[in-house]
Amino acid sequence: MKILLIGHSGTIGKAVHTALAERGHQLVTAARKSGDYTVDITDHASIAALYEQVGTVDAVVVTSGSVPFAPLEQLDSEQFTLGWQGKALSQIDIVLSGIKHVTPGGVFVLTSGILSEVPVAEGAAATTVNGALEAFVRAAAAELPNGLRIAAVSPTILDESLDSAGAYFPGFDSIPAARAAKSYVRAIEGIGTGAVLKVWQ
Repeated sequence: MKILLIGHSGTIGKAVHTALAERGHQLVTAARKSGDYTVDITDHASIAALYEQVGTVDAVVVTSGSVPFAPLEQLDSEQFTLGWQGKALSQIDIVLSGIKHVTPGGVFVLTSGILSEVPVAEGAAATTVNGALEAFVRAAAAELPNGLRIAAVSPTILDESLDSAGAYFPGFDSIPAARAAKSYVRAIEGIGTGAVLKVWQ
């Protein structure tokens, strides 16, 4: 399969790239500053230009996105908007803009996270954004044309991210990025749609 991987340079993105390459898939990579193509996922015009450059693909995988972490009383609507644009709306736009660029029966695989269901201190924006993204996946699955499928992968904190973000996840069991990558493979090569694959249960 020809797969567009957006966010290949991050911790999960690297693991997903390795897993898919080992299975013989043809990978086209894109990120803000590296890859076969560059893209700003918060900019609709940049996403549209990426699809025009890449052409038709069989799958689109997104492993990039950002949300602010701060105590609730320090969050404001601007920060929630940044999280919405940085992780939810950006991935939604990638799906909506990509419908005509993915072959019939192809698949979109997005990335949410455990905080959609398990809130933590200072993570209200992440919980809100991840929850909205997962709701979109469930709704879009019923309306995507041409047999297109969609899924979200929801990982917990990664082993590789404990030094930088582990303090936000006290008492959580971490997983290696390679384990999370298996769920992306399952979403791409499987037959399901509308699922949130929880890599923490």
